[in-house]
Amino acid sequence: MSAHRTTLRRAGTVAALATASVLAAAGVASAHVTVHPESYAKGATDGVLTFRVPNEEDKASTTKVQVYLPTDHPVLGVLVTPQNGWTAKVTTSKLKTPVKTDDGTITDAVSEITWTGGKIGAGQFEDFNVAFGQLPDDADQLSFKTLQTYSNGDVVRWIEETTAGGDEPENPAPVLKLTAKESEDGDETPTASASTAATATKSTSAASASSSDSTARGLGIAGLIVGVLGLAAGAFAVVRSRSPRS
Repeated sequence: MSAHRTTLRRAGTVAALATASVLAAAGVASAHVTVHPESYAKGATDGVLTFRVPNEEDKASTTKVQVYLPTDHPVLGVLVTPQNGWTAKVTTSKLKTPVKTDDGTITDAVSEITWTGGKIGAGQFEDFNVAFGQLPDDADQLSFKTLQTYSNGDVVRWIEETTAGGDEPENPAPVLKLTAKESEDGDETPTASASTAATATKSTSAASASSSDSTARGLGIAGLIVGVLGLAAGAFAVVRSRSPRS
């Protein structure tokens, strides 16, 4: 009986440790700097990106947040929303490759936004909203490297890239997924392979219909020929039967 109780006690201890480990891992994962929503359509216009910054320190506050925007696939028309207690500094950079838009050619774009003056306490988070005019349409995702500075001087660098199929790094950069463009009726624009398949299906259907029509026509003509031959044979038989009597 004693051995049985000892086994149960050990099993309970192992289960408790496993649960604690899972919860701890979940807590660490949820403490990452993230961007919301997690995805937008390629080339989307007039939207808002929200950068959520949680405080991970128990004895220090977050006093500075720096978000770096990509310039190889720039976000156009960036505007910063006023944040209570925070002052935003927007830095623009010259683009290596200008972007052509309906309003003209864009040669400069925002490359960094720095928020200072505010404070994110222990167990708290802050949302920083950034409006944009247009997202790029030539990329599958955008990475926003972020630096988080604490009141004790510590700096956490959220700059690590997440590789496809690999484990999540310790300090991943916020990533925005860019999905397929939406058509005017709200559906996603079909890919080339889908369009090709649809065209092939239509061609096959047309060919099948054409073949069916040809077959029907052939059978109709054959029926007419058989009918004509039958009439001719009947007429011949009638004439032949009348000849002896005459």
